[in-house]
Amino acid sequence: MEKVNSVMDNRSEEPQFAAFVGIDWADQEHVWCLQACDSEKREMGRVRNRSEEMEAWIGQLCQRFRNQPIAVAIEKCRGTLILLLSRYEQLHLYPIAPQAAANFRKALHPSGATDDGRDAAALLEMVRQHRNHWQRWSPDTEQTRLIQNLVEERRRLVDQRTQLLNRLTAKLKIYFPQMLEWFDRLDTKLVAALLQRWPTLPQLQKAGTTRLRSFFRKHHCRQVELLERRLQGIRQAVPALEDQAVLQAQVPTVQLITRVLEILNEGIEGLQRRIEQAVTVHQDFPIFDSFPGAGAVLAPRLLAAFGSQRERYRTAAELQNLSGIAPVREQSGRTACIHFRRGCPKFLRQTFHEWAGHSIAFSSWARAYYELQRARGKDHHAAVRALAFKWIRIVFRCWQDRVLYDEQRYAASLVKRNSPLSPLSL
Repeated sequence: MEKVNSVMDNRSEEPQFAAFVGIDWADQEHVWCLQACDSEKREMGRVRNRSEEMEAWIGQLCQRFRNQPIAVAIEKCRGTLILLLSRYEQLHLYPIAPQAAANFRKALHPSGATDDGRDAAALLEMVRQHRNHWQRWSPDTEQTRLIQNLVEERRRLVDQRTQLLNRLTAKLKIYFPQMLEWFDRLDTKLVAALLQRWPTLPQLQKAGTTRLRSFFRKHHCRQVELLERRLQGIRQAVPALEDQAVLQAQVPTVQLITRVLEILNEGIEGLQRRIEQAVTVHQDFPIFDSFPGAGAVLAPRLLAAFGSQRERYRTAAELQNLSGIAPVREQSGRTACIHFRRGCPKFLRQTFHEWAGHSIAFSSWARAYYELQRARGKDHHAAVRALAFKWIRIVFRCWQDRVLYDEQRYAASLVKRNSPLSPLSL
């Protein structure tokens, strides 16, 4: 009787769901099975395992049911998909243990016959009729989810900018390679203004020294030595290509790319300002901001990676595995191998990898640990992942205890343990 009452209490606390969904995860595409609460009809479909297509499908789902709550069942081991779905407040996620899902399917289909559609339908039935047996995935706070979405959108714009910069570099190498010598970066306002006004070397040389000197100063290039070196280079340069058939095709594309880069830069700067505004009011941000090398970009990403639900991860190892930082160990008989973990949320792995690499310049023990891994024969990325693996344990403890990171305190603990990473051993 007590168990029945407990189930009824759990049901009374949950919202009135508009629909139930079971998702069978796959590497290439997911199969979903849906049933609206006011219908006996079940719908089946597929969506490719790409974040853009998944987000479009989720958007259509939320719009169809007018942003009412939707219960979604998915196997617990599919961390990548869970993290994506958890960004949407309307979706109430029920991660189900793989063994439980397999046993339930076997109970429905004693013959053992299985396919993606049946698997999705079984998950649907579990969340529709038996969801009281599983703990619902606790969503992060609204402020945390805002930061998670902002940092991921910012990264997407940065990736687009990188792709455009690669295209711009390739095209300038064809007919205007001197630009790569005169400017360290091609995504600045100075370069954009120069290429839009004088997209070829002959046009730039016709502008004259006096006019160019005024142009550079107007765009904040006031270092005398640098300015004179650029002006001299422009005067002495020889066109790499004079074929008008090629130039008339390349020049408009270069000018278009520079305009798009300006827009992307403005968008990235705008998102960064919104991120900085969002993290200032988040109670956990000082924890992540205290880590060496985090800074204005990576500290918010660390916050987004850990989230606000401290009961979500029982140990740091769970996050190490989920993020793909921990390697995979396979063993069969006497044969064992360790390899890179590919099945993981890519943005989450990038966050820890990029921050660990950045921390090398700001933390003496992190630099010593990286150099030790390199001395053991690991390449750069493997050494950075090993450092990220170590950092996650430290960040996890600070996050759980709600304390700021103290480099001196950690260095003292290394000395106490006679660690080869301690300041006395360096």
